[in-house]
Amino acid sequence: MFKKLSIAAIAALALSSGAFAAGGGDQHIENIDFSFDGPFGKFDQNQLQRGLQVYTEVCSACHGLKYVPLRTLSDEGGPHLPEDQVRAYAAENFEVYDEALEDTRPATPVDHFPENNGAGAPDLSMMAKARAGFHGPYGLGINQFLFGMGGPDYIASLLTGYTGEEKEEAGVTLYENTAFPGGWISMAPPLYGEDVDFNDGHANDLEHISEDVSAFLMWTAEPQMMARKQAGFVSVFFLTILSVLLYLTNKKIWAPIKGKGRRGS
Repeated sequence: MFKKLSIAAIAALALSSGAFAAGGGDQHIENIDFSFDGPFGKFDQNQLQRGLQVYTEVCSACHGLKYVPLRTLSDEGGPHLPEDQVRAYAAENFEVYDEALEDTRPATPVDHFPENNGAGAPDLSMMAKARAGFHGPYGLGINQFLFGMGGPDYIASLLTGYTGEEKEEAGVTLYENTAFPGGWISMAPPLYGEDVDFNDGHANDLEHISEDVSAFLMWTAEPQMMARKQAGFVSVFFLTILSVLLYLTNKKIWAPIKGKGRRGS
């Protein structure tokens, strides 16, 4: 019975992987080695801070993060900015509508990143999870368990996947992109390299800033990832100890009975 269930599970996994690959067409998704990949991976605080800078200076012009509270920028598992920097960042970069004032005011840490509907662009709060899939070498489903869901890999590949080719359809300019389904996207290239200057002197070429903002968007989509991984590790550890104790207890309980059986035979 167990063997049949195992075969069925493997077949289902293979079919789902194949279906994703077929649906993706000629998409090219790079498997990027992010620091938070794998069961023991964790967010790189400096990378998240750089990604926040890229989002603020480039992406926020068209995209919002309406599900992300500004106060979480000071969380230890995230960018971990000092609280006074979070207050200054919120007030300097965003305005929110206050119903009590019936007017806008500078944002504070208790507010969320504001919604941005001006350009009709999608909100990025959950983008890394919405674009998750069986990405990675050969599109094998096992990569989901070993390397993560692939959402940030897709985003980084999209940002670096523009070929420079353009075409116009129904009055809309489309840009060729090797990572986008169908190969053509209406969003113009948002990054070109050297779009921002990092205070830590980190490289600001297209590849690096794409990876930085993708890591930041992964954090916005799953800010409790580190806590979840830690809880999972602790659970597995205690379940392993419990399994060993149950095995030893079982042997001790049944040892006398098994011994009588041997003497009787």
